[in-house]
Amino acid sequence: MISITPKTLQDLEFNTVLQTISDGCNTDLGKAKALEIIPFMDEMELLDNLTQTSEYLSSFSNNNAIPNHGFEEVTNELKFLSIEDSQLEVSAFRKIASLSETSNNLILYLKKFNDYYPKLHQKSASVEVTKYIIQAIEEVVDKFGEVKDNASPDLLMIRKDMQVLRGKVNQSFGMALTHYNALGYLDDIKESFVENRRVLAVLAMYRKKVKGSILGSSKTGSIAFVEPESTLNYSRELKNLEYEEKKEIKRILKYLTASIRPYHDLIVQYQTLLSDVDVIASKAKYARKINGILPTITHEKRLFFRDAYHPILYLSNKNSNQITHPQTIELNENNSIIVISGPNAGGKTISLKTVGLLQLMLQSGILIPVHERSETFLFDRILTDIGDNQSIENHLSTYSYRLKNMNYFLKKCNAKTLFLIDEFGTGSDPDLGGALAEVFLEEFYHREAFGIITTHYTNLKILANELPNATNANMLFDERTLEPMYKLHLGQAGSSFTFEVAQKNGIPYGLINRAKKKVEGDKVRFDKTIATLQKERSKMEKTSQTLKEEESKARDEGKKMEQINLKIKQKLESYQELYDSNQKIIYIGQKIEDIAEKYYNTKNKKELIGDFLKLVEIENSKRKKASAKEIKEKEIIKTVVAKEVEVKVEAIRKEKKEKKIKANLVEEKPKMILKIGDRVRMFDGKAIGTIDKIEKNKAIVNYGVFTSSVSMDVLEFVERPK
Repeated sequence: MISITPKTLQDLEFNTVLQTISDGCNTDLGKAKALEIIPFMDEMELLDNLTQTSEYLSSFSNNNAIPNHGFEEVTNELKFLSIEDSQLEVSAFRKIASLSETSNNLILYLKKFNDYYPKLHQKSASVEVTKYIIQAIEEVVDKFGEVKDNASPDLLMIRKDMQVLRGKVNQSFGMALTHYNALGYLDDIKESFVENRRVLAVLAMYRKKVKGSILGSSKTGSIAFVEPESTLNYSRELKNLEYEEKKEIKRILKYLTASIRPYHDLIVQYQTLLSDVDVIASKAKYARKINGILPTITHEKRLFFRDAYHPILYLSNKNSNQITHPQTIELNENNSIIVISGPNAGGKTISLKTVGLLQLMLQSGILIPVHERSETFLFDRILTDIGDNQSIENHLSTYSYRLKNMNYFLKKCNAKTLFLIDEFGTGSDPDLGGALAEVFLEEFYHREAFGIITTHYTNLKILANELPNATNANMLFDERTLEPMYKLHLGQAGSSFTFEVAQKNGIPYGLINRAKKKVEGDKVRFDKTIATLQKERSKMEKTSQTLKEEESKARDEGKKMEQINLKIKQKLESYQELYDSNQKIIYIGQKIEDIAEKYYNTKNKKELIGDFLKLVEIENSKRKKASAKEIKEKEIIKTVVAKEVEVKVEAIRKEKKEKKIKANLVEEKPKMILKIGDRVRMFDGKAIGTIDKIEKNKAIVNYGVFTSSVSMDVLEFVERPK
């Protein structure tokens, strides 16, 4: 049975996650439910909840967005509804109608898109869809929250009479206003309202001259507010009708309440469904913020979180534009306990908390920020001992508290337990506390529990190295700057870099040497060896990272080449099919040509028809029966390929044509301006001569033996003497 204590929730800051989810809810009921989230006791219920959140998360990226599921809480209204012979107010009916409509829309939507949201549909399928509640309320109450005139025949008649009377009141008041104003009895404001009744503003000196009922006066007493006598009777009748209206409305609402009362449990279901979906939606929004997914949940005893982020730290760093370093941690039957060591402020506690919080979130139905290939199983218990828990109230020291906590661990720890202990063994004498911590660790190990601890104790590092199914780990540090790299490395204990960090922080070298002399030599050498190994590991880590990147690039290139080869193969197959089809057409055309030539010579129609039928039957015998759908698909493919080939052929033809034109064109050289003394020859000749004289576009060319008069246009420049 799954049981996780409030202390674990507190140690891992689970309430911070819940507060963020609560802030994302749209309803007060959803906000309250989000803060009450605890790990699920039942595995099937947990898996359903995780899948529901994952389905809602997928709605953000597809075209089937889940409709609005906001509502006004009706908890108080439901309490009144459960009381026999009670009556709800008009506003309550509007809230119930809205709740019912929203629920119906959501249920029907999830039913329609069952393929996309199977678990959400399963959650809503048990809730009944009915329009009676909405229809019953809408027959009585309008969209403004008022009772309709036609809610009952009596109410309709009463309101008609009230309308007539209001007309008479206004008419009689208007006549009185005109009359007394003409006599000069009224103040400048002429009229006012007292207790929602229209009255004349009569000057105090004339109040006895105005017949009517005095309903009040101004603060100064200069004005008396009088209701004219002519309107009094109508006002009394109107008051009676208003009373009758209230009485009838009360009767109608009481009847409406009674008609809805049988649906009390259904309305409760509606509110529960919408509030649950509100929480699921908020968890999905939170998952989107932290890049949360649903990893594989296996029954195999293995926890493997790849590229895991601490969600609280991730959001905090995201808001401040800082980098958050992911961690990869694996626990299995061959590696059940990890002992993390290394200097302070290197990220040991965060690594430990990351595993605990992510496992806790997952078992509470919340998606977690890990790589999609991550997987884990469900623990019955998650035990934590994190931070300084010194209790002044209980008069317990840190070490006393931790011993009390270890005693609890010993009672509850088993093969389905995950324990997380920060700074294991601290709070007492290092030797004695370390020895006791070593015994505890051995006990947890023999019980086959999974766990992660952080420590500076050398004996615990040695024990982790000796136990077959335990592993040392360290937080990597830059060997040059001694700055933390916030990266967990499994397989090797970490140095505390005590003296190195002290030197970096300005502690005098002489004091550091004195401190070294006071420490046992073996311990210094052990720590130094670890530090050296850690530096070498850091170098190897960088080399390994480079190789991984190169491997990844090669893998990507290989995938691209495979895709290209596949596309080429598909193209070749399509072109071959088109070629075969065209060859068949050419063959049939040749056969038809032979038949036509034969008919041309013989003029025998009977033989012509026989030859055609024979040709058709031969071709039909080669055909395979195909459905209309298959024929249509083949035609579409053939058309596409034909168009593609046509485009490519046209491009080739164009290219060849351009090449041919270029080949036929004689490259014209820039014409040289010829001068006397230039050596030249004619375009169609081989003899080279020298220009002796130039006259009007003609040149006298000396060939040595003879001279010739030649047009300048037919001469080609050879060289010019230097």
